[in-house]
Amino acid sequence: MIPLNDTEPNRYSSFPFMTAALICLNILILGIEDVLVETDMARFVEVIQLYGTVPSLTLSRQGGGALSAVTHMFLHGGIFHLFGNMLGLWVFGRRIEDVCGPWRFLLFYLVCGLFADVVSTVTQAHSTIPGIGASGALYGVMAAYLMIFPKGRIRTLLIAGIVPFFFKIRAYWIILYFVLLEIPPALRILIYQADYQVGHWAHLGGFFGGLFVFLFLRADAFHRYRNELPL
Repeated sequence: MIPLNDTEPNRYSSFPFMTAALICLNILILGIEDVLVETDMARFVEVIQLYGTVPSLTLSRQGGGALSAVTHMFLHGGIFHLFGNMLGLWVFGRRIEDVCGPWRFLLFYLVCGLFADVVSTVTQAHSTIPGIGASGALYGVMAAYLMIFPKGRIRTLLIAGIVPFFFKIRAYWIILYFVLLEIPPALRILIYQADYQVGHWAHLGGFFGGLFVFLFLRADAFHRYRNELPL
């Protein structure tokens, strides 16, 4: 199941400039990462260790510390990692930026990433694997979308064998599907200290951070939501 785009119109703005800027910034940083990989692998590893979040280093007051809580969400492990996160950000971020405004949306996005980082660090305190990627912040944006636009229609690609199918699916089905997928591995991490290359607790932490979106809404958008008027 691959969400492709939100089919509903914006109310307040015609183009999500901050969402587009975040996507461009992440692409630029991946380009810099690729240059480091090609020219100086040791330096690349050092950058990932410093600017990604390594829970064991953070809790022992080493590594990037509080700085990495922000910088980790702009690093990615390759083109496919980046593409998945940026596609999700474009699908769900456009309308959330619309109801927040660009600068409030940026702050909200960073807050979700911080929530993701804190939860991931606390639940995997002994991990030495650097946590990188925008997926924690993305799950926060998805949580906001679930609360504000639960019945929004998302154009979605489903592949059966080699045959692609395109459907418009209600947002709550898609978002709950992705969140429920995170719960079993997250519990295995918590109970059995299982190791995963994917930040499942970061995803859940970012999702919980998204519950605070109401602090970032435009005044008119909050009024319309509170009074059950269409957004």
